[in-house]
Amino acid sequence: MGRIEEILTVLEEMYPNAECELNHTNGFELLIAVMLSAQTTDKSVNLLTKNLFAKYKTPQDYIDVSAIELENDVKRIGLYKNKAKNLKRLSQMIMDDFDGKIPTSQENLEKLPGVGRKTANVVLSVWFKVPRIAVDTHVNRVSKRLKLAFKNDTVLQVEEKLMKKIPMNKWSDTHHKFIFFGRYHCTARNPKCNGCRLKELCRYPNI
Repeated sequence: MGRIEEILTVLEEMYPNAECELNHTNGFELLIAVMLSAQTTDKSVNLLTKNLFAKYKTPQDYIDVSAIELENDVKRIGLYKNKAKNLKRLSQMIMDDFDGKIPTSQENLEKLPGVGRKTANVVLSVWFKVPRIAVDTHVNRVSKRLKLAFKNDTVLQVEEKLMKKIPMNKWSDTHHKFIFFGRYHCTARNPKCNGCRLKELCRYPNI
């Protein structure tokens, strides 16, 4: 069994039901949740969006509210001033340029304020079911520790290497399994190395 096959087999057994942990009921809510999750935990975002999504249902709702009120509604998470500004600008662009609907292409998603490649990939993968590997901090760390990428690779380079090594029909599913593995097992600090079935494939603590 090759390296990637062994990794995928172990992660499938560890996290057979891995999926997006950001709460949402539609694509617009998912887009906002992923954007808000930058440098913030999914748990913190879910606590915030429980009230946020009850108050704001459409892009127009974010446009109509004052900047100060929206800042107050998101101030419990990091970078809240910038995120509030992007929420209003993103909503305005969705209304003006996309007829009130979130874009369905990578190119157009990345045109939205506050939306980078990772956010676009998550929305495409989770909501539109397009095969993607979104490289967040967990995927980046796990990929480098398991020698699927080099230590100094950029996020884009990690993504490109994973897409070459992993079958396309497993991209989206593997993305979630890597996140779960990095979030709950192969953590940034004090990873659970004892008894880890992938220990022999790992370069920790050298990365």
